Amino acid sequence: MLLSACAGRPGMLKDGPPTGSVAIPDLPEDPIPRPEPRSRYGNMPEYEVLGKTYRVMDSSRGYREQGVASWYGTKFHGRLTSNRETYDMFAMTAAHKTLPLPTYVEVRNLRNNKTIIVRVNDRGPFAHNRIIDLSYAAAMKLDMVDTGTALVEVRAIDFGAPSSGDRPTRASSEPPRDFSVPDNPGPVYVQVGAFGSRDNAERLYRRLQRANIGNVLVVTDSHKELFRVRIGPVKSVHQFDILSDELEGLGIETRYLVTPES
Repeated sequence: MLLSACAGRPGMLKDGPPTGSVAIPDLPEDPIPRPEPRSRYGNMPEYEVLGKTYRVMDSSRGYREQGVASWYGTKFHGRLTSNRETYDMFAMTAAHKTLPLPTYVEVRNLRNNKTIIVRVNDRGPFAHNRIIDLSYAAAMKLDMVDTGTALVEVRAIDFGAPSSGDRPTRASSEPPRDFSVPDNPGPVYVQVGAFGSRDNAERLYRRLQRANIGNVLVVTDSHKELFRVRIGPVKSVHQFDILSDELEGLGIETRYLVTPES
């Protein structure tokens, strides 16, 4: 019951944009990140949707993930979000399955490098291969309304000390923006493994080739002595979805989007 608007959505509903055209200059500025107390609602330790259990993070610190964003608009405009605020499709907000509510995140469109900051105040999306659901305004500013989805990078904006770690889905950023991105969008890959042993990396490489998965490569990280198995580049959400289904059919659960600077 507390999940409200996004909880019942199996994915991005085709509810559409508002009636009439909305110009980018008419949209709100990005919110200014600030520490906020954890919401009383929407932060239960765990919850279940569509038969799957989700565990809410204790903290957003260090969160970073690359994946697929979707958006939601008119169908939920005016309804309560998971933390019992009113969803406004013209506000710079978003839904996430496990980040604490509220959390400020920076979202970058990996295809055009447009970047926004949104405040996460809702739960979702619960569709396969989707990591964040953006408001209509946020999707407009990322230039993804027409396509409905986009390959993105999401970074939590932290207000404490940065964390460390190898996994590309974990990194740290501090307000307002403490990292650089390339001037031109670069290639996007699907990483399916990172090994300390080249033999293990090549074993997975051969397995993928036998399964007729194309464009597989092993990237050597001499500094950390890791061998990463990647597939790509991936040029669209549709291609990523197809590849994800193929990998899932092979029993490969470890798969996430990365860019060369990851």
